[in-house]
Amino acid sequence: MKETPKAYVLDTNVLIHDPQALLNFQEHLVIIPMTVLEELDKLKVGHQAVAADCRQAIRLIDSLLGNADPKQIANGIDIYREATDNYLGKISILMGNDPSENNTADQKQSPSIFSLPNTINDNLIINQVLLYQSQQPQPFDVVLVTKDINMRLKARGCGLISEDYQTDQLVSDVNMLPSGFHKVDGSIWDQLSVQESRHQGSATLHKVESEGLPDDLMPNQFLIDDNGFTGRLVAQADPLQTCCWIREVHSEALLHKQAWGLRPRDLHQAMALDLLMDPEIHLVILSGSAGSGKTILALAAAIEQTVSSKEYRHIIVTRSAQGLDEDIGYLPGTEQEKMEPWLGAITDNLEALHINDENPSSSMEYLQDKAMIQFKSLNYIRGRSFQQSFILIDECQNLTPHQMKTIITRAGKGSKVVCLGNLAQIDTPYINATSSGLTYLTERFKHFERGGHIQLQNVPRSQLAEYAEKHL
Repeated sequence: MKETPKAYVLDTNVLIHDPQALLNFQEHLVIIPMTVLEELDKLKVGHQAVAADCRQAIRLIDSLLGNADPKQIANGIDIYREATDNYLGKISILMGNDPSENNTADQKQSPSIFSLPNTINDNLIINQVLLYQSQQPQPFDVVLVTKDINMRLKARGCGLISEDYQTDQLVSDVNMLPSGFHKVDGSIWDQLSVQESRHQGSATLHKVESEGLPDDLMPNQFLIDDNGFTGRLVAQADPLQTCCWIREVHSEALLHKQAWGLRPRDLHQAMALDLLMDPEIHLVILSGSAGSGKTILALAAAIEQTVSSKEYRHIIVTRSAQGLDEDIGYLPGTEQEKMEPWLGAITDNLEALHINDENPSSSMEYLQDKAMIQFKSLNYIRGRSFQQSFILIDECQNLTPHQMKTIITRAGKGSKVVCLGNLAQIDTPYINATSSGLTYLTERFKHFERGGHIQLQNVPRSQLAEYAEKHL
């Protein structure tokens, strides 16, 4: 049954979160308040990621409105969809009328309209939407869409329907995300039917029937059992997916594997390092609590494959940080020097990898030069293409899905992208665990044959850090 068309009024933060958001309301009317256009106009200047998103949203609105006159815009312009080559839904601009300027007669005709003080733009938008809703000739659902929970609460208090923008939220609970491994009770050989086995270096490949495997097993997901078996699904063996190949590496062998002198402290770190060191894996996602080893594992793997094996030519390091967009421009020095204060976690882990050297400072300077470690700001990463690079993205939980896409698409030929994050430590306004770019990426790429994800379980940083993570 086709849904009755509604009017969705978009707040500024929705268009910053996803500049293509107004295309995601199908047959409904999308309304952009004039106040939102003014806010986008103020934020569009500069090199910040937010400014680029604002410019993209403004260009899309301009292309959809075309040469329409004010009357046509007020009635709604049909939205052309390039993907389907048809028109679906409408877009309109809500003019910035001040509800407080209505005459007494109008107010008497609409006694149910609440009016908030027009001291801030959020209140002004709510008042304009309430006035628009009251002027409709027949009952018509008008919904305010905003990422600001406080604005949603105020809107509901005034009798206006409001909701979060959830189009890019793929899961309702982050516990539904894949962990990257599956635990089998007892021996896995009691459940698997092996058709063929062959040696591949220090590992063994087994062709097994899919019937004995979990239904939701994904590419490069690990299987572990109580007897020390550790295997990774590497490929489907036939088009019908009745068989698949599992690469077996004993747990002890994984635990003794090392990168730049670093050995994993537990099996979960060992599985993560296996993905990080595999040149056939182009995307690795490591999630887990603070102190679980995400950064130091990724950095050690990056250095090993850049300095020793020369699999990559550069190490590109970037991160999302609250305040970075606004503050980096005021810091002195080059982009590299500006980024260093925000990448303390990277330099701390570089120091940890060389803490036993006779002169750790000299080792770090030599390594940064030898490995060509480059600190890049997200503000300047758009439009770039990084070839044969190990791209390390820290604090991914603070990125929007749109920002995540922008960064991932910068990976050129021969590059590997490693995304690190902790969904329990989100610092960016308007982002939560389910709307985070890290969640979006994990869910979208779970079937990618060249990608892998591990959720680290323990906090081996220290006993104090582990106790704090569990009890604070």
